[in-house]
Amino acid sequence: MAPKKKGSTAKTIITSHVNADYDAIAAMLAAQKLYPDARIIFPGSQEKTLRDFFIHSMGYLFNMADPAFIDFSDTSTLVLVDTRQKNRLTGVKELLEKKEVAIHVYDHHPPGPDDVTPAMEVFKSYGATTTILCEILQKKNIPITPEEATVMALGIYEDTGVFTYASTTPADFIQAGFLLGCGASLNTVVSLVVREIKAEQISWLNDLLNEMTRHQINGLDVHISTISSNTYITDLASIVQKVMRMENLELYFAVVLMGNKVHIIARNRIPEVDVGRILSMFGGGGHAYAASAKIENHTLAQVEHLLIDQLKKETRQIQVARSLMSSPAITIEPGASCEQAGNTMTRYNINTLLVVNPDSGSYEGYITRQVVEKILFHQLKTRPVEEYMNSEATFISSDANLAEIEYQIIEKKQRIIPVIDHEEIKGVITRTDLLNFLVQHDKAVKRTDQLVFKKQNARKRRIHNLMAQRLDDRTMDLLKSIGAAGDELGLNLYVVGGFVRDLLLQRTVDDIDIVVEGDGIAFARYVAEKLNCRVNTHKKFGTAVVIVSEQIKVDVASARLEYYDFPAALPIVEKSSIKRDLARRDFTINTLALSLNADTFGTLIDYFGATRDLKDKTIRTIHNLSFVEDPTRIFRAIKFANRFGFDIGKVTANLIRNAIKVDCFKNLSGLRVLSELKQIFSEEDPIPAIRSMTVYGLEKVIHPRLEITPATYQTLESVNKTLTWHDLLYVQETYPRWAVYFMVLLHRCTFKVSEQICDRLMIPVGERQLLLETRYKAENRLGFIESNHPVSRQKLYWALINFNTVFVLYMMALTKNEAVRRDISNFYTQFRHVTPKIRGKDLIRIGVTPGPAFTKILNEVRNAKLDGHLDTREKEMDFAIKYARENNMI
Repeated sequence: MAPKKKGSTAKTIITSHVNADYDAIAAMLAAQKLYPDARIIFPGSQEKTLRDFFIHSMGYLFNMADPAFIDFSDTSTLVLVDTRQKNRLTGVKELLEKKEVAIHVYDHHPPGPDDVTPAMEVFKSYGATTTILCEILQKKNIPITPEEATVMALGIYEDTGVFTYASTTPADFIQAGFLLGCGASLNTVVSLVVREIKAEQISWLNDLLNEMTRHQINGLDVHISTISSNTYITDLASIVQKVMRMENLELYFAVVLMGNKVHIIARNRIPEVDVGRILSMFGGGGHAYAASAKIENHTLAQVEHLLIDQLKKETRQIQVARSLMSSPAITIEPGASCEQAGNTMTRYNINTLLVVNPDSGSYEGYITRQVVEKILFHQLKTRPVEEYMNSEATFISSDANLAEIEYQIIEKKQRIIPVIDHEEIKGVITRTDLLNFLVQHDKAVKRTDQLVFKKQNARKRRIHNLMAQRLDDRTMDLLKSIGAAGDELGLNLYVVGGFVRDLLLQRTVDDIDIVVEGDGIAFARYVAEKLNCRVNTHKKFGTAVVIVSEQIKVDVASARLEYYDFPAALPIVEKSSIKRDLARRDFTINTLALSLNADTFGTLIDYFGATRDLKDKTIRTIHNLSFVEDPTRIFRAIKFANRFGFDIGKVTANLIRNAIKVDCFKNLSGLRVLSELKQIFSEEDPIPAIRSMTVYGLEKVIHPRLEITPATYQTLESVNKTLTWHDLLYVQETYPRWAVYFMVLLHRCTFKVSEQICDRLMIPVGERQLLLETRYKAENRLGFIESNHPVSRQKLYWALINFNTVFVLYMMALTKNEAVRRDISNFYTQFRHVTPKIRGKDLIRIGVTPGPAFTKILNEVRNAKLDGHLDTREKEMDFAIKYARENNMI
């Protein structure tokens, strides 16, 4: 048994990793707030600036202790912050070996092989561990002094690179703001985190730049600098970050020999590599985007060689052709007519067709729109495609690199290249695909013997941290289960559209729309069986709904493309790829996708610049004929612009005007217009959207004689205030909000015009009656109340009781008499539910014969209650008996 140490005892010990940075120190301080009786063991730091700050400026805030003089015999809890790796701890080895000691971990680094086994763990992928602990302190309302807030702010600012590192999350900003509110000194933070570069650091910066080499590993451009120094390099991580920014690097490793130890600092901006995982193999750790390690007894050359080997194992091979291509390929038979070829290219909005033998499936060449147009001009439309196709065409495999693709398209002047594996056409790469790729990557692609592939055609980045923060555990687990099912079936899966858009906009995420590159219905049935829930299918469109619970439904669709036989027609659907599926959507902001497969889970895919448009707050359409093909998109553009506070882009606005000019609505079903109007009028405040509709003249689409005047807008504003008042008081009560706004638009129309609007929009019979007959009754009833005001509670009750919520709110909004509005409000909130406590059986008991007398007596009881005379059941019975006797009913 080990001898007892002399010194103080401590039931709880707090510590962090060796060479503690500001985040580790700040996290220890924050943990001390959660464990007020704990002692802190400071693991030490090699950074002089940090040591000086800690020892001379803020050391008094910490309840520190020297592990050599602590008696651990009474210690029951060990708190680890900013680490969970055994080999990064010092001074607490004795506690790690005691089974009776409960280990609590607070960390933002992902788990690794050398981790302790905690009794309690709080792990969140935030930019700093301090953020995790501050979040807990804020929830527990634990006070923080300005000095403590300054230390904690230092931790967040440093570990997020002043909010510039890719690992930074919204939570880091929120907690930094919270700490500023607690009095954190930004001057102190800036003086310590944002440091001027020193003369010796400039020398090291130059060394890193001069010794940098580039390696192409699995399609990735990796930069590695190897240098040595006889002295310790202070602030090496910040120097590495400067190199990243100066050279605009995406994946960079600084391998530095200091003394007898080799230090590796890694920084990364691309999702194909997890540098934290790579450096964990060297005993280090960190995030996917930032990590470090320290290796003893190895030379620089050995470490660099091991690092490159590890990169080859850990980085995923990028298949350039697969990422650039569009699929499925649109093909035509050699014997088909040139007229058919032209129609097919128009239908799919493409400029080149592959010519494929229908019997063998072999690729025979291609034909372009330019050639077809000349053929048609020369009246040769019935001639077969094979007579005019380009048959000197080659193809590539899906693992072709960028140099090979560029050679085929640019050097050999091919308009289109099929991607063929094992005699099966996987897709096509066009000149436009290559041009888009090169334009997007003109700063990143460099020439050596061949072009180096830097990024994929779609903009991609991991947003797993954002998902973990914004989505509840049930939704995250569901998405992972769906992704796992896709892996089991070998299918690529994506959650798309509004779900992803609202996630990035920090809005409430509701509908889950899944796109499957394969048979969506078969996949939906597989998932439903796996999750033990129901599924409804729609074979015509290849869609299904998995009903997980009453609240959660998942829409599943096969990746598809659509084309329109004529303007405003319903689309004809064919199976396709995720890229073409997204390309058929209405606006760029709805073209985002999130991969759900395990190896790419949480990867955001952006083919059409959607993230840029979300940032610019702009609604942009994808295709110039988008509104002609589906005019309802005009209403949706207005709806989204209103909902998100976005502008409609200039080009998109012009396309809307042009579509209206060519009367794109003439073939559009009234039901589809009604559906879009209902959605707009159901928004929290639809008035800006209604104003936008009038800017484009869309009210005339509803009816040529419909006018929206300044008086109409005044009433709409009144509706908005009335509905806001109602919804604050009656959160759980649902009603058709759209109907109140719609009735205001009809209010100044004649009955005949109102009928014609209902006919044009094909409004169902039940809703038609509400908008016409019942609306007129409500308006007449309001006129009666206004002309006879003030009215008694009895008269008001009987005037309004047969109108439901929609019409009561409509009347409140319509009246300009504040006293009338107040009375209707009192009816709705105070006495619309006034009913007698006595019932028919009570009247039978006192001798009343069942029949009309029952209604008469109970209504008189209700009237007396409305006047405030009957407040108990006994009084109601006495009143009923007296009334029945006076009227010879008993």
